[in-house]
Amino acid sequence: MNAKRTVIAAIVTILIFGLFANFSQGAQDKNKDKDKQAVKQEEKVYIPPQVKTIMQEGMAARQGRQDIPFTIFKNFVFPAAQNLHAVFLFKAKNSDLGYVSAPAAPAAQAPAEGEQAQAGEAQAGEAQAPAAAPLQAKVMVFLQFLQMENGAPTKTVREIYVPALLQADSATYDPEAEEWYSTGYPLPAGDYLLAMALASPDLKKVGVGYFEFSLPNAASLQGALETTPIFFVKKMDQMQAPETRTAVHKGCFMYSVLQIVPNVESIVAPGESIEILYYIFGAKPNDQQKNDIEAAYEVKQGDKAAIKWAVQTYDFALVSQPLPLKQTVLIKNDQGEKQETRDLQAGKYTLVIRIKDKIGGSTIEKILDFEVK
Repeated sequence: MNAKRTVIAAIVTILIFGLFANFSQGAQDKNKDKDKQAVKQEEKVYIPPQVKTIMQEGMAARQGRQDIPFTIFKNFVFPAAQNLHAVFLFKAKNSDLGYVSAPAAPAAQAPAEGEQAQAGEAQAGEAQAPAAAPLQAKVMVFLQFLQMENGAPTKTVREIYVPALLQADSATYDPEAEEWYSTGYPLPAGDYLLAMALASPDLKKVGVGYFEFSLPNAASLQGALETTPIFFVKKMDQMQAPETRTAVHKGCFMYSVLQIVPNVESIVAPGESIEILYYIFGAKPNDQQKNDIEAAYEVKQGDKAAIKWAVQTYDFALVSQPLPLKQTVLIKNDQGEKQETRDLQAGKYTLVIRIKDKIGGSTIEKILDFEVK
């Protein structure tokens, strides 16, 4: 718990010092001054004309070409210096992405004469089977962010090209299986349409998908609270450095120094705990620029309370909160009464979150459905 709060505090520091402002496409030349860099961005073609035409053709109906079928099914939002970091999850069938055997690795050099005996001893009596070659798929990913006004896209805000080299384990590869992937980019607050294309390296196969989303403007809340989309976390690891270029990840996403695996199905096994991650907009800071936030968490099954935890307090608005799914049950029998702790039983539940800003006085309630099975 304390370790994770330390990680969250580190991310808050990164936000304060604006390191997310350096987030860019890997193709940018960071050694150029800003004026030259702006000219270079204007001249560079991030999306080939033939791909942009295909993206435009299906935009009105939000139905793009499906040479490579995929679906953008979820998005998350995080603070990112002056912007908001938008993360998008999309899924596609393995066979549609064109996984093939990876090129063979260069042959290992023969050991020197003095090393031969040692190598022979290490391998004596034990035959080592060669590892199965991994599979890989080369996919060109194009992202076009358009500003929305009155329900229609008006102008292009950003165009991004992401070369992706996806990998799969040949031993467990299933061509019919559908996997999910992620990508993300920081943008100012506003309403957007994402037009996204997956293309083969020769651009002969192109699949297009569309996704409307909004990034909240904290300044417009005026005494109210709001949160980013709240989700369950399966795994969260701290990396050595924040990700500063657009990339595609398989089965996880990156946020600053965190590599996060979300529980996209919101399903947990009996005996497992849940953990949620979210950011609170609109909470007022004190003179030391710290928040004073309370959050009460409760699990309900229908109208009946199943679990209540002690109220949690936070001094910053980015929250990572583990919640053990243990029930305290009162048992009555001839010998009297006793309390017993049990795992939450299989079934469908709702997590209710009641948040209060103790400085500003604002409150908000959020709910998140999940299932134990």
